[in-house]
Amino acid sequence: MQPFKRTRMKIILSLLFSCLLVLTSCGEYNKVIKHGDPEYKYEVAKACYARGKYTQAYDLLNSVVINFKGSAYGEECLYLMAMSAFKGRDYDLASSGFKKYYQSYPRGLYVEESRYHSGLALFESVPDPRLDQTATYQAIAELQSFLDYYPYTRLKLQTQEMLQRLQDHLIEKEQRSAQLYYDLGNYIGNSTSGGSNYEACIVTSENALRDFPYASSQRREQFMILILRSRFHLARQSVEEKRLQRFRQTVDEYYGFINEFPESTYRKEAEGYLRKSEKALAGQSIDDD
Repeated sequence: MQPFKRTRMKIILSLLFSCLLVLTSCGEYNKVIKHGDPEYKYEVAKACYARGKYTQAYDLLNSVVINFKGSAYGEECLYLMAMSAFKGRDYDLASSGFKKYYQSYPRGLYVEESRYHSGLALFESVPDPRLDQTATYQAIAELQSFLDYYPYTRLKLQTQEMLQRLQDHLIEKEQRSAQLYYDLGNYIGNSTSGGSNYEACIVTSENALRDFPYASSQRREQFMILILRSRFHLARQSVEEKRLQRFRQTVDEYYGFINEFPESTYRKEAEGYLRKSEKALAGQSIDDD
């Protein structure tokens, strides 16, 4: 049989076998995984991928990818491995797979899709805001890198939306931290260095406003009312030599807050802090307010 006909027959037979594989169970799959012909296994892997059998597709592709290194099949094999992991929701494996693809084939056919999906996979795996956010920063870096490489990509809008959501995710973590410090108030169990929970709330909130200048208006309002509350309570509990200075800071904070949010739902509360601070500055008691 001529080589061309023999190769064509092999492909036809492998595709027929792969269809049977998808419809049957593990026994047939185990025969394929042990088969010695990489091209045969590669065709079966693609059929598995097409039928949504992503774990089987990944395992088969992983078993032959080294055989295709430097060949015409190598690029597609590496890309399909990453896509199999992504569609199988193994996002850590997918992101590293896409990164390996675009590093191995910087001018490859799927390089734009791989850079995008590497960031998308990280986006899909970001942790709860209460946990360590290293993965969130990695997702931001990967998605921003994608836009740097492809500033006019058709995927620009959804990438920017993901970046905004990731930024808000980080802001939420900072807001939770600031709120926790405020709620702890005068509790000294975590203030071994002599600091104050109210001071920690102020610093955390101010850092968040500085580090995330494009935070939503709602987030900014929440941070700023936390700062105002904390400044008032910090002044109220301060020793005499710091008390007046801190009440002046509370008054300044009030005007900054009201200038930015004149229609705030917190306005009445903020005006209460102003009134009490002005009384304290006038030497009047506020202990009964």
